[in-house]
Amino acid sequence: MSKGRNVLVTGATGQQGGAVVRALTARGHRVRAICRRPESDAAKRLASAGIEIVAGDLDDAASVAEAAKGVDTMFLMGSSYEAGTEAETRQGITAAEGAKAAGIGHLIYSSVADADKKTGIPHFESKYLVEKHIAGLGIPYTISAPVAFMENTVAPWAVDGLRQGVYAAALPSRRVLQQICLADIGAFVAALAERRDEVFGKRFDIAGDELAGEEQAEILSEVLGRPIAYRELPIAAMRQQSEDAALMFEWFDRTGYDADIAALRSDFPEVGWHRYRDWARGFDWSVLDKTAG
Repeated sequence: MSKGRNVLVTGATGQQGGAVVRALTARGHRVRAICRRPESDAAKRLASAGIEIVAGDLDDAASVAEAAKGVDTMFLMGSSYEAGTEAETRQGITAAEGAKAAGIGHLIYSSVADADKKTGIPHFESKYLVEKHIAGLGIPYTISAPVAFMENTVAPWAVDGLRQGVYAAALPSRRVLQQICLADIGAFVAALAERRDEVFGKRFDIAGDELAGEEQAEILSEVLGRPIAYRELPIAAMRQQSEDAALMFEWFDRTGYDADIAALRSDFPEVGWHRYRDWARGFDWSVLDKTAG
């Protein structure tokens, strides 16, 4: 392994950022987490695990630059679901400017696979605007662009269905969708941090598996030891909840992700890529035992 890095991580109290923190610390790197609310319970849990917590706001380039003092690498991510697409773009650009001001030696930005292919999906387009800005900053950078998360299987909107023996998604039962688990995203970011100049200026669409909904239901049935049926949700119902999500699922059905999984496994063997079955077998399914709400 290359020498230990000092890495500033955004989104460290969330799913993806948390996975990055765990992967980096497991490989001996020093992690500093930038948090808007250092006094939050989530931030305190990170601190108790030995993570350095610094106050900062992605809407404030100066605070990002201050938080980035003394680190050589920064992991930057945003979430349109929390902030909205316009705010995600604004915050991403502002934070990248802060990274440049701090003289960051390597900025790793988490986008989404195929964001660079004019999908017309709002939360893909918002991330690509940040990508383009970063590419024009004149600093060393790498784009990590994951596909759909395997953990979406147990997202809040899906858990009740699983409890009732149904895995549902707004796709035909045989439509293949590429997916990746959070642990692999974290491990890939750690690999980028370690490889450094080998990956400067590069963009990677990353995925660990590709399979159809009915195949997922079969695996879930096997792992859970009880029948799980696949159900296709009408896209109109999804559109009532979110136009952005509806556009994404229509794109999944029409085009879909196309990450080169074989090449990723060959080029980045240290990630230990999970297939969906691997992820499902290793997941703590006690979440299904908990009562809703």
